[in-house]
Amino acid sequence: MINYEAIKPWLFKLEPEDAHHLAECVLRLTNLCEIPFKPFLKSHFVDNSVLTQELFGRTFSNPVGLGAGFDKNATMIKGIRTLGFGFTEIGTVTPKPQEGNPKPRMFRHIEEKSIQNAMGFNNHGAPKIVNMLKQRFPYETPIGINIGKNKTTPDDQAINDYISLIDTFNGWGDYFVINISSPNTPGLRDLQNEEFISELFTQAKKLTKMPILLKIAPDMEIKDAVALTKMAVEKGADGIIATNTTVDYSLVKEPKKIGGISGAVLKEKSFKIFEAIAKELYGKTVLISVGGIDSAEEAYKRIKAGASLVQILSGLVFHGPDMIMNINNELTKLIKADGYKNITEAIGADRKA
Repeated sequence: MINYEAIKPWLFKLEPEDAHHLAECVLRLTNLCEIPFKPFLKSHFVDNSVLTQELFGRTFSNPVGLGAGFDKNATMIKGIRTLGFGFTEIGTVTPKPQEGNPKPRMFRHIEEKSIQNAMGFNNHGAPKIVNMLKQRFPYETPIGINIGKNKTTPDDQAINDYISLIDTFNGWGDYFVINISSPNTPGLRDLQNEEFISELFTQAKKLTKMPILLKIAPDMEIKDAVALTKMAVEKGADGIIATNTTVDYSLVKEPKKIGGISGAVLKEKSFKIFEAIAKELYGKTVLISVGGIDSAEEAYKRIKAGASLVQILSGLVFHGPDMIMNINNELTKLIKADGYKNITEAIGADRKA
């Protein structure tokens, strides 16, 4: 166990992006030598038959994953597993390297336990990142590859970026995520339309057998989100991730006028749109819920609503690395308390009622 509450005040003296780089340095040490981290892995990685399920041709030992945006360049895969995550998602990756938006571009809203980021898809670019994945292959836990277009790519050529990325990373992950929902690349959310999605999935499904998921924004009208995700599944999407960050700046007291907000304040908004999508698509595709999940109770709520998996990101900042272990252990108890032997029986329980 880590006394994160004792460490947190010192971490919060650092700029958020600097604190992230410090965490990355620590987690990257597992690439050099795993032995010192094995006791932590043993205590924090929950591998319980109650939580285990098969998805996308892989075994997920537990349903709690790390959302995209933390390990942008696939440098921390082993370290993230050590923290206890059952899967992780790298990226967002773009075809060419890009520095992202000007700094400062990440901000804490401590009272609201939320993060506002305007990073802008800063990453090392596809060629370097795919080489990093090749060095780490085979992976001990499932890996998703979150892909997006370069900032300089015009919207009318955006599809070429996504197709290029699918071709480059084909076979080097367990699933793709189409990211057209980040608020940090100008014009990106405009691609959340039926014409673009239809053409993208039509082309992409010809290139790869890897599952391809669509990630949507929480700021869409619910009826539009349902219609878009339904159409995406009809065109071949293998799953839906709901949701990305929000640009509803009214959720925090002192917002910046850039970027998207994640964390506790996104909980209600994210669940509302997930619930609507699940009512339409549960049983027809894989659903992943992300946004404001910070407890086993909240994770279980999403699972019973139809989520096969959940993702966490900002909660780590405020609750520390024991959070994943705690959620998985408590989740096991909640599933058993409802009389289920395995998580698959709990998934969508509210849809079946």
